[in-house]
This record gives sequence, C-alpha cells and structure tokens, in this order.
Amino acid sequence: MKIVIIVEGTTEKAFRPHLERFLAARLAGNMPRLNMFTANGRISKGDRLRREVENLLGGSDPADAVIALTDVYTGTDDFQDAADAKTKMRDWVGPNNRFHPHAAQHDFEAWLLPYWAEIQKVAGHNRTPPSGPPESVNHNRPPSHFIKEIFRLGTCRRDYSKWRDGNRILQGKDLSVAASKCPELKAFLNTLLTLSGGQSI
Repeated sequence: MKIVIIVEGTTEKAFRPHLERFLAARLAGNMPRLNMFTANGRISKGDRLRREVENLLGGSDPADAVIALTDVYTGTDDFQDAADAKTKMRDWVGPNNRFHPHAAQHDFEAWLLPYWAEIQKVAGHNRTPPSGPPESVNHNRPPSHFIKEIFRLGTCRRDYSKWRDGNRILQGKDLSVAASKCPELKAFLNTLLTLSGGQSI
C-alpha cells in the first residue's frame, strides 16, 4: 500500500517520524509506504489541487491513496473550520474514492497542545496551557499563537520553530494521547490505519 500525504514542508519535518512510529506499532507486517508531497507554504487550491492528486494517483509509480492535510488557519479566510476545509478540498478534486481530505483545526500546533508539560520544558517557562479542548480555537488566536508566546517568555531564548521544536515536543510521545483530545487528528490517523488494513483507534 502506497499512500501519499500532501502537507506543507515544515509539517513533514516535525510530524513524519512520529507518525511513522505510531503506525508501525499498530500495523505490524502491514506498514504502508508513506510518501510526503510537500506543498510550498500551503496546500494548493482549485484545479491545481485536482491536477496534483490525479498525477499522484497515476504515472509509473501510482499511489493507492492520496491524503491532503491542510491547516484551517492559513493566514487567509479560505476555510471557516475543518469541515469547511475538507468539503472544499473534496469539491476541488471532484469524485474520487482514493482521495481523502483532512484538516488540522486550526493549525498543526493544536496537536501539540496535549503535551503542554513538554512544551513548558522545551520553552523553559511554566505558563499555564490555554483553556478548553485543543481544537476549540479560532482564527484570532490559533494554537500556534500560544506556543509562540510561551517560547517568547521562556528561558530557551529563541523563537518557536515548527520543524525543530515540534519534533522535539513529540519525541517519544504516543500520538493516541493527542488523538483522544483532537477529533481531527483522530480522523486523520484512522484514515491511515483503515487504508492499511488496521483497526481504528
């Protein structure tokens, strides 16, 4: 099984090794071949996304499935929420049962918030976590805002970097912990598991 995941480049660097570790523990002997198709800044829209998906599903080494993973918060008002993002991506690509749209509500950093104790440790600050479920945020203060803020206040003396610090925060962590608090992450992981013949979490 070959699965291509369309992501922004920094998400791949921060997330890929932890995603592969999560899947390997649950798909013994049935691990899919994951390929990351990195977008330049953000996932394509409209006909461009459709062409990319069709190209990935065709050619000399076609994928069995393509997943697009976008943030809801893109710096624009393209998406109202994760459901809207998934609907629009589905409409752009058209009817294709091998295409699976997913979205982080509102950005990738929502999936880091369940590991707040590790964020405090890496940032060097004991600031309390934002209240409410990790994905219950809005465009005004997306999850990345809270993480950038604690890094600015902390003793680490550097700005938050998704690929460097996101990777460090997730090191050795079980993604099912975040999935239990983040429905969009859970849906994304379950798509990967079920496509590969595994059990949903």
